[in-house]
Amino acid sequence: MEKNPKKILLAVLAHPDDETFGTGGTLAFYARQGVEVHLVCATRGEVGDVPNELMEGFNSVGDLRESELRCAARHLGLAGVHLLGYRDSGMAGSPDNNHPQALAAQDIDRVTADVVHYIRLLKPQVVITFDPIGGYMHPDHIAIQRAAEKAFYAAGDPNQYPDDLPPYQPKKLYFNTFPRGFLRIAVRWMRLTGKDPHKFGRNHDIDLVPVAEARFPVNAVVDYRRVLEIKNEASACHASQGGSRITTGVMGWIRKWFGISDQYMRAYPPPGKRREKDLFDGI
Repeated sequence: MEKNPKKILLAVLAHPDDETFGTGGTLAFYARQGVEVHLVCATRGEVGDVPNELMEGFNSVGDLRESELRCAARHLGLAGVHLLGYRDSGMAGSPDNNHPQALAAQDIDRVTADVVHYIRLLKPQVVITFDPIGGYMHPDHIAIQRAAEKAFYAAGDPNQYPDDLPPYQPKKLYFNTFPRGFLRIAVRWMRLTGKDPHKFGRNHDIDLVPVAEARFPVNAVVDYRRVLEIKNEASACHASQGGSRITTGVMGWIRKWFGISDQYMRAYPPPGKRREKDLFDGI
């Protein structure tokens, strides 16, 4: 089999801002190393309240958030942004779950076929996506994670999801995750102060308890301190998601000193005992 002369990384995610807030350091880091970095984004982030002043010049929230995504992609250095065309499902239990185009409502094989197409088209050696609970249990994160994982193994089989492209099997699959020790402390603190950790966030629709209790191994760590300012610039593009606030004040200080690495569980091949510092290690 002919070896890819160029390193290619594919991130398979759900919404505009996932590429920056979750994996932006990794994507910017590898793009600056000459890796061809692509993003498959399943939705345009159509759900959510946006201040009126940010909607000037845009016909819909989806248009705004796609524009923010493309702004962030330019800063991160992405070679391509590939939208699947599904709709943001909102948080679990919201009316948006029932929209006919909602990502979380789709048959997994339909979404898997879409991801398989881009794996075969782009030929990445490395694929990254969410951990099995989608980071914080967002239904879209979980849906695209399951489809990406299934597509990773299916793309090399000509009998699965056949299309007009030849089969191609990537070398490595990683799930973006994070240490949850701090979250477990936060849950205890919330209970002590009379707050409900089952109803976290601006809309009280995030249940922190199962998120904090989930345990995934960290098999690889990407140190992105050299591109931290690039990630900050990309974050600022996502104004509708409070991106500029993440880079300033107390949160900016915390991220500057502690938020300098992305953590990954290696799903394939099975991890060894040594923690990797490069997702392309061994390729």
